[in-house]
Amino acid sequence: MGKNTIITICILFAVVIAGCRATVNVPLISATQALQEKVIEGEGKDKILLLDLSGFISSKRRSNSLFSKGPSLQEEIKEALQKAERDDAIKGIILKINSPGGTVTSTDILYHEIASFKKKRGIRIVACMMDMAASGGYYIAAAADEIVAHPTSITGSIGVIALKFNIEGLLDRIGIKNETIKSVEMKDMWSPFRPSTEKERNIIQKIIDRQHRIFIDAIKRGRKSLTEEEIERLADGRIFTADQALEAGLIDGIGYLDDTIESLKKNLNIDKASIITYLRPGAYKGTIYSATTSPSPGIEKFIPIGEKAWISEAGIHFMYLWLP
Repeated sequence: MGKNTIITICILFAVVIAGCRATVNVPLISATQALQEKVIEGEGKDKILLLDLSGFISSKRRSNSLFSKGPSLQEEIKEALQKAERDDAIKGIILKINSPGGTVTSTDILYHEIASFKKKRGIRIVACMMDMAASGGYYIAAAADEIVAHPTSITGSIGVIALKFNIEGLLDRIGIKNETIKSVEMKDMWSPFRPSTEKERNIIQKIIDRQHRIFIDAIKRGRKSLTEEEIERLADGRIFTADQALEAGLIDGIGYLDDTIESLKKNLNIDKASIITYLRPGAYKGTIYSATTSPSPGIEKFIPIGEKAWISEAGIHFMYLWLP
């Protein structure tokens, strides 16, 4: 018997004990509903869409409530872009990015979706960095026509990381032995129960080098003012303040979100515009700084949750991620 069924039975039992004979229907899990447009500020027939890209970037569905999960970040952004594609009144998009990055594939999918949308619609997209747009957060920002950072933003961390915990010594201390039977030499590659061999490390390094090259190529497409040599020099994993990123050519300007909105309106030759976003029914967004996406693992208590994920899930996890 599932948890939801048990809770429903308990509620009905309590009602009966109380002497109430009415039928009670308590929905414990609400179905995810389609995104709806909401005007945050401004007015006019022309629209600027504000999209939130917050938290750890992955394909995992995010918690809506105690009992249900909503769409993943990449599902949410894809749905928003599909909705925006059908609205000719949308003249520009601002990506509000607040992320340390995430998995390589999920990051690349979001980059691809944004770049494809830009190609189809031909409208201007500006990335606005909040607290951080590091690693995968910067990768996605590179798909925009312009990148603006808040004065206190952190960005950079261009690179790839793959982590594992070697727990062999711990298991030895508590008397647990690993017995793995495999058909071929590399079947348990990256196992946490033993050190990696040099051959295994070389294989992983080649994969990481290839994914690092994909990252650099994305920056080359987005940052025309930088040469490949300059990008490679900057892509050593270091982080940058907004001032440092501007000097290095990784961003185009420094300003607040409202400055970015006004600059975009000016660039589009729009005097008045409705600043809109997309929300699920019941969600709230009162200002341009309100978050519309649910927190994803990795932004508030980033390291502990990341460690738990790597321990509990088998396999190698390649990340465009700032993980200090």
